[in-house]
Amino acid sequence: MPELLVLLIIIIDVLVVVGIIVGALGILRRRTRQEVIAETDELLANRRRLAEEEATRLVSEADSRAKQLEIAARDEALRMTNESETLAKKRRLELDKELERLDKRREELDKRFERMDVKERELNKRQGALDKRRQEVEKMAEERAAALERIAQMSRDEARTHLLNSVEAEARADMARRMREIEEQLKEEADRRARDIIALAVQRMASDQVSELAVSVVSLPSDEMKGRIIGRNGRNIRAFEQATGVDVVVDDTPEAVTLSSFDPVRREVAKRALSKLVLDGRIHPARIEKLVDDARKEVDRVIREEGENAAYQAGVPGLHPEVLKLLGRLKFRTSFGQNQHAHSIETAHLAGMIAAELGADVAICKMGGLLHDIGKAIDHEIEGTHAIIGSEFCQRYGVNEKVINCIASHHHEVEQECVEAIIVEAADAISGARPGARRESLETYIKRVRTLEEIANSFEGVEQSYALQAGREVRVIVRPDQVDDLSAMRLAREIARRVEETMQYPGQIKVQVLREVRAIDYAK
Repeated sequence: MPELLVLLIIIIDVLVVVGIIVGALGILRRRTRQEVIAETDELLANRRRLAEEEATRLVSEADSRAKQLEIAARDEALRMTNESETLAKKRRLELDKELERLDKRREELDKRFERMDVKERELNKRQGALDKRRQEVEKMAEERAAALERIAQMSRDEARTHLLNSVEAEARADMARRMREIEEQLKEEADRRARDIIALAVQRMASDQVSELAVSVVSLPSDEMKGRIIGRNGRNIRAFEQATGVDVVVDDTPEAVTLSSFDPVRREVAKRALSKLVLDGRIHPARIEKLVDDARKEVDRVIREEGENAAYQAGVPGLHPEVLKLLGRLKFRTSFGQNQHAHSIETAHLAGMIAAELGADVAICKMGGLLHDIGKAIDHEIEGTHAIIGSEFCQRYGVNEKVINCIASHHHEVEQECVEAIIVEAADAISGARPGARRESLETYIKRVRTLEEIANSFEGVEQSYALQAGREVRVIVRPDQVDDLSAMRLAREIARRVEETMQYPGQIKVQVLREVRAIDYAK
């Protein structure tokens, strides 16, 4: 109990102390808040006073600045007013001077008009005198014309007709002479320029002479191989012809067999297959089919390689694979004995050289020269001329329109629309007409010569015609009483145009019309 009492007393003392401390703290806290409020009021009053002083200072400064600006604006306005008044005075003086000048000019014009009126009256008087004189002259001319009609015993219309006929005949003779002179000058200049360009192009282009034939010949080790090629009851040769599509000619030619076909690719396939069969020695239908299939794949690979090689040699990139493939088939195509693959490359080079000399598009000329005869690769399969066939094929694969025109117009089957087409035609003629490029059979040569003479003789006024220079020139003799000089020139052009339309020939043909007048008399 005493311990609890002591503990209770201690607790009461602690509580009393705590209460005293809390009371003291409350008093201190009340005093601090009052002081803070007082200090805050004092701080706010100081700030308000400072703000009012700053506002008063800013207002005074603004008033001072406004007064200064007002003074400056008044000065500037006064200056501008003075300048405008000075400028107005100067402009007024200039206007006064201009008015004085205009007044003087007006006075001068009035005086000039007065002088012109005087001259006009004088001219009217002279015009009257001239009209009177003209009437007298016309009357005298009529009297003279009537006298001339009586003397000449010819009316005015008849005299005019006679004079016009005489003048027309003289003018036609002068025109024909002048046209001959101009044509000769143009021909000389054109021939000189053309010779220079062609000589330069041919000099830079070296090609071999033609040596390929239109048929394929396969050599045999002995004549005994012919029997093995024919086979029992002809089964081997029938199987070979059926697999290749070519005709095998086994004749008396020693140690050789001839392959004949209009398709040069088939002929090449047959030649390769038969050569392999001869080397292998095992000739029977199954072996024939296998070797023919292998030869066909080999020829297809060669065609692709030759097409790419031709484009590379000619410098013509970007061609479609189908165009390259058809171009490669020209490796096995000949025309007048000339290989068309080599001819196309040669034409591309020549066209590029001529285009560079003339300033034309070299790329278009090269591509047109390379593809101009591409239709010959399939002209035996499709109806139409090789130029039209080739242009339609190339158009299908997005070839340039100018190149299409070069292909279609190099034999004048369509109109030439650009200078590159003319260059390609010239390059084609150079490549085909150079010495050693092509050869022609005797039958074709005789037919061409006869056709030339028949075309020339079909025109009115032709007396005789002769084909010369191996059919590269036709000389036409006309009747002088039916054909004058101007008509002779026209006749030469018409014959040349008829030859171009109706004949096919390498190079060009010269048409020469001769008109000879002979005066014959006898002394008795």
